[in-house]
This record gives sequence, structure tokens and C-alpha cells, in this order.
Amino acid sequence: MSWTRVIVLSLLATLLILTISSRVNGAAVPGDAKATEPKGDARRVFMPESDASNFFRRRGRRSVRYQAEYQAEQRVRLAVDERRKEYNEEQRNEFENYVEEERDEQSERTREKTEQYREYHYDGLHPRYYWYH
Repeated sequence: MSWTRVIVLSLLATLLILTISSRVNGAAVPGDAKATEPKGDARRVFMPESDASNFFRRRGRRSVRYQAEYQAEQRVRLAVDERRKEYNEEQRNEFENYVEEERDEQSERTREKTEQYREYHYDGLHPRYYWYH
């Protein structure tokens, strides 16, 4: 119960301070101030209210779609598919190159170890060409 009194009193004090304080101004634009015309890029971002209200009413979800819209969406899909295909092909090529290098290195290490083993264990009794068939 004491916590609720502390919270209520602190909220009332904050409200009192905010209402009395002359330094706090509202966020609303004064009524006599005119809206300034946007400049630069803001002109392209913001549109008049009449255009904004008609923006979403132009075409509903179930209205007829035009052939140009279908073609534009298809071009976007094809471009995405092409980028994905190129990326996957590049990744596959990189992996194949990596695997080929690893196999080459492994076969080279195996060949070197085999040669060292043969040289170490060669007893001189048999011709060396038996080892290299």
C-alpha cells in the first residue's frame, strides 16, 4: 500500500511540475503557423494529403492486375533467381577448387611418404623397378 502512495505522489508531482513549468511547450504546431513547402528530397518523399489518401485506394487486393505488373514482378523474380544461381555456382566452383587442392596435397604427401619408405627399406637385393609399378 505504501508503494502505491509513493508512485501516485511522484506522478502527481511530475504532472504538477510539467503543467506549471513555463519552459515546456507543446509539440503541436501553433495555429497561425503556415506549413512550409518541403525542399529537396523531402519533396519527393512527402506528398499532398489528397494524393496520400488515394494512394492505397488506387488498387485493392482483389482488383484486376495489369500485364505490366505481372511482367515487372516476373523480371524481379528472374533477376533474383539469376543472382541465386550465380552465387550457388560460384560457391560450388570454390568448393570444387578447394577439394581438388586438398586431394592434390594429400596425394603428394602420400607419394612422398611412400618414396621415403621405399628408400629406407630397400635392401639392395631386388631391382628397384619392382617398387615402382
